Amino acid sequence: MKLNNVLKYCFLLEPADKLYDKDITTITQDTRQVTEGSLFIAIEGATFDGHTMSHSALEKGAVAVVVEKRPSDPTMPYILVPDTKKALAEIANAFYDNPSEQLKVVGVTGTNGKTTITHLIDQIANHLGHKAGIIGTMYNKIDQKVLPTINTTPDSITIQKLFKKMNQAKVDVAALEVSSHGLAQGRTWGIDFDVAVFTNLTQDHLDFHGSMEEYFLAKSLLFSQLGNTFAGKHKLAVINCDDPYGRKMGQLTSMNVLTYGCGEGDLQASNIGIDSTGTVFTLTFQGKSYKLQTQLIGEFNVYNLLAAIGVSIGLGYNFRDVLEAIPTIRPVMGRFQLVPNAKKVAAIVDYAHTPDGLENVLETAQEIATKKIYCVVGCGGDRDKTKRPVMAEIALKYATKAIFTTDNPRKEDPRKIVEEMIAGSRQDNYLIELDRQKAIQLALDLAEEGDIVLVAGKGHETYQITADETIHFDDSEVISEYRPEVEVG
Repeated sequence: MKLNNVLKYCFLLEPADKLYDKDITTITQDTRQVTEGSLFIAIEGATFDGHTMSHSALEKGAVAVVVEKRPSDPTMPYILVPDTKKALAEIANAFYDNPSEQLKVVGVTGTNGKTTITHLIDQIANHLGHKAGIIGTMYNKIDQKVLPTINTTPDSITIQKLFKKMNQAKVDVAALEVSSHGLAQGRTWGIDFDVAVFTNLTQDHLDFHGSMEEYFLAKSLLFSQLGNTFAGKHKLAVINCDDPYGRKMGQLTSMNVLTYGCGEGDLQASNIGIDSTGTVFTLTFQGKSYKLQTQLIGEFNVYNLLAAIGVSIGLGYNFRDVLEAIPTIRPVMGRFQLVPNAKKVAAIVDYAHTPDGLENVLETAQEIATKKIYCVVGCGGDRDKTKRPVMAEIALKYATKAIFTTDNPRKEDPRKIVEEMIAGSRQDNYLIELDRQKAIQLALDLAEEGDIVLVAGKGHETYQITADETIHFDDSEVISEYRPEVEVG
């Protein structure tokens, strides 16, 4: 592709006529990926400035560098723009031929529920005969092909490249987890969203955003990115109106809003019944009621299903066909996942790593418990410290006994993290076992028939991040491989 076509959406601070006819074979902001014919975009981050690598990129074969700081070397082939982060998104869209315009793109944001909802959308679409894609926390997925991922919401180039591959695979709908970090850093600029979902907003990522107000503002950017014109595509915001931030969010988009909730909403759930095999509830929409049954467990999963049904309406799917798909939906890995074990107790693995998420799964555990609840939980290192005592108090409130342990301690002392969790607590129904494997084994040792063991925080993750290394660690594996000293049954 000619450089002038790659730059067609960019605002240039200086003309670059002599470069316009150059052929561009790849685009990248990473000098390690530069090859002959690349266009290198220099991004200034929090800890590293890509502008310092401009000469290196040119030496490796880059045709030119896109910069927001005029180089000291006037002979360097450069393109000067006001903001290289914005230029990155504009260049990615142009290079991959605006691929999101050829897809139905669903963006899901909120503190909790993003992964589950994107997977529910995927399963509903597949059930109705559509090809779907996922971009998110666990992996990226193009139809049935699973690809690894690093970030919940990747950079602009990666996202547009994935959309292009989805176009080539004839994918109809792409469900994208949209993180607050991704929104604040402009990774979703240029995406033609068709449906935007807001799940909820509770304490998380305050180490990055600084306050709940800033966190909310970051989330709200998704809804402004739905656009401001009514011609062309019909777009929809699907919002949880039971959440106080959801009621504010609906005012920040010019697009039509469909609300959902268990207290009120256009899509409303009531008469919720929960047991260890699933959930039943009554769905009311447009004056009609429908009794639904799902394999998913818990009221929080009812909210997730309502969001997915709302998305399906926005995508134009037949409503009754969508409802018929609900009983076929399978639980998502690491989300209230029941793991078979030799102790034959209800052992549950869940990704809950925020106060609200932990409270939701423990409330659900209480609803299905017949005896005791043991909760294994920790807090991540180098992350928001203010939620640590909150997480501990929730575990102590709902569990018969909490076992506090490590959860990706990173560069922090694991013992100090746990001490901050229990600081000031008047409760004493807890044990401390910093070795996560031993903590899970201890909970299973203590549990008896009819008890529940909830292992929270890591869910689908298969690693533990310490100061020195990242090691393989899988909560589900530890549970399934557990062998009691005295065999049960």
